[in-house]
Amino acid sequence: MEKNFWLQRWEEGRIAFHRSEVNPVLVEYFKGLSLEKGDRIFVPLCGKTLDIAWLLAQGYRVAGAELIEMAVEQLFTELGVTPKVVVTGEIKHYSAENIDIFVGNVFDVSDKTLGPVDAIYDRAALVALPKAMRDRYAPHLVSMTHQAPQLLITYEYDQNLMAGPPFSISPEEVSHHYSDRYNISLLKSTEVPGGLKGQCVAEESVWLLEKS
Repeated sequence: MEKNFWLQRWEEGRIAFHRSEVNPVLVEYFKGLSLEKGDRIFVPLCGKTLDIAWLLAQGYRVAGAELIEMAVEQLFTELGVTPKVVVTGEIKHYSAENIDIFVGNVFDVSDKTLGPVDAIYDRAALVALPKAMRDRYAPHLVSMTHQAPQLLITYEYDQNLMAGPPFSISPEEVSHHYSDRYNISLLKSTEVPGGLKGQCVAEESVWLLEKS
């Protein structure tokens, strides 16, 4: 993963991908995962998303993976929680009550490192990776979570008009990555108001992936 690229963006405050509010897609469609309070949700490439605070407030436990330690430090500061930090190999584990964030390359996070999860909320991971990395990431995610169901958000647009991230991911690519392990349902597909980053017309799609 391109750590220097992301680190520079965090250091310079160029984090337009960080929402200043809870993602309304999460609020509207999370119930589709049919989870119970106390279940554990994995948020890959989580940054310091406010979605984590929302999940905790709803009574869920949260696990996350994030490449940039600064983002995780800011996450815990904004949660008002002092984490315990343990280093295990290439991964630094930040933990507190009901939350575990693993700092490092997501490809270095194994199922043993992560522990059991009941669902995945992929709001900004698949779309953040170039094609070659997506081809590695998707099977790794399935393996490390033991095929946990997913709520997945993607964008589709003319990649010639704007360089990612977020990258354009077609329905065919979603099927390519996941149709052999999941039943895939398109919950919503709508045009991004004002265009993606204000630069080009784009569709935001919300997918529910359930074990096949």
